[in-house]
Amino acid sequence: MLYQIISLLLEVAVGIFGGACLLRLYMQLLRIPMSARSGNPLGRFVFALTDWIVLPLRRVLSSLGALDTASLVAAFVLQLAKFALLWLIAGAGGSLFFLPLLAVFGLLSMAISGLTVAVIVYAVLSWLPTSSVLSGVMARLVEPLLTPIRRVLPLVGGIDLSPLVLLLLLQVAAIVLGGVQGGVLGA
Repeated sequence: MLYQIISLLLEVAVGIFGGACLLRLYMQLLRIPMSARSGNPLGRFVFALTDWIVLPLRRVLSSLGALDTASLVAAFVLQLAKFALLWLIAGAGGSLFFLPLLAVFGLLSMAISGLTVAVIVYAVLSWLPTSSVLSGVMARLVEPLLTPIRRVLPLVGGIDLSPLVLLLLLQVAAIVLGGVQGGVLGA
């Protein structure tokens, strides 16, 4: 029971901070302004959650083009720390070799979950008649993923079904990732 409670707390904490690191990476990759002057409330929130781990890593890791390696490594380190703590609490049985692999699968799973949430928030905000800074940011995050789908899928009765298709594709990706993880770690 104690293991489950600690596992839940670690999952939530790493999900929030690691997810914010991945969001920071994605927003910088898409060149979405995140400064306080830009008026982007999501950017300020992401900076507040991630500066403590990303900025020290940035001193040692340089970006690879538009890819913010410090944010990616920060999310990976958080996942790795989570699995290492769970491994220690469980009695440190088994090989340490699997911990980095678990962290990579955790990172990919977190990215899929984050994109799923972003698509849902984007769809809900698109139904509201008011426009806000947040709806503009969500559109910039999600629309690059929707554009290829929209090229193939026409409007159906004037309704854009591309967010639904993207959600289905993300769920398929999650299932495939789970199968690959089971195959790799089960072997």
